[in-house]
Amino acid sequence: MSNSGFIHSGEEKKGQVQDMFDGIAKRYDFLNHFLSFGIDAYWRKQSIKTLKLIAGQTLLDVATGTGDQGFSALKAADVHVVGLDFSYNMLEQAKLKIEKRGLADKFEVIQGDAEKLPFLDASFNALCISYGIRNVGTISSAINEFYRVLKPGGRISILEFSEPQGWLFGRLYRFYFDHILPKIAGMISSQSAYTYLPESVRHFPDREDFKALLSSEGFDEVQHRDLTFGVTTIYSGVKTD
Repeated sequence: MSNSGFIHSGEEKKGQVQDMFDGIAKRYDFLNHFLSFGIDAYWRKQSIKTLKLIAGQTLLDVATGTGDQGFSALKAADVHVVGLDFSYNMLEQAKLKIEKRGLADKFEVIQGDAEKLPFLDASFNALCISYGIRNVGTISSAINEFYRVLKPGGRISILEFSEPQGWLFGRLYRFYFDHILPKIAGMISSQSAYTYLPESVRHFPDREDFKALLSSEGFDEVQHRDLTFGVTTIYSGVKTD
């Protein structure tokens, strides 16, 4: 456990994360767009592009939250999306948005654990997870499950916050991330949840270590691409066997 009281690995972390996201679900979309200055939509679009989706395929969107990544996928191709999330309240928000858009036949959601996916082996053509891999109890267990449920030839795209590598921008970013963002979020929703965010990013493996982890779990053609000066990173890979 860190000095702030946040847990960054193990089963206990999952309950903490679930409670946190249940608590911010109704304000989540507004804060995402507001605190990222609206650029989060671009990040999601770029992540979906790496999957090279084809009409008729099935996509698993892990940590789907309120569904924004799934909606981005449906704009890219005529696919079927299954969204999974640990937070019941986030999924309730996703369901409202799905119904409002008339996409119930294209986008279904289910509550579940990324480390124990309730799907058969080789069920999906593609899998994405956006800003959720930091929040699992054991990252390697989740990646192992991602590999299991993908079909041979299936692609994975993982979008996650990173530490910017430039000295000047990195300092400005960390000041915003550590001090400004939690205060703004606290006035609108939960300061605790947005204090957890930068702390969890610092506990996440660096780019090369995370790519090595993907490779060790069986993924090939593992690559990363930084966006917006390295604020966020897309990790991609293919299940070839």
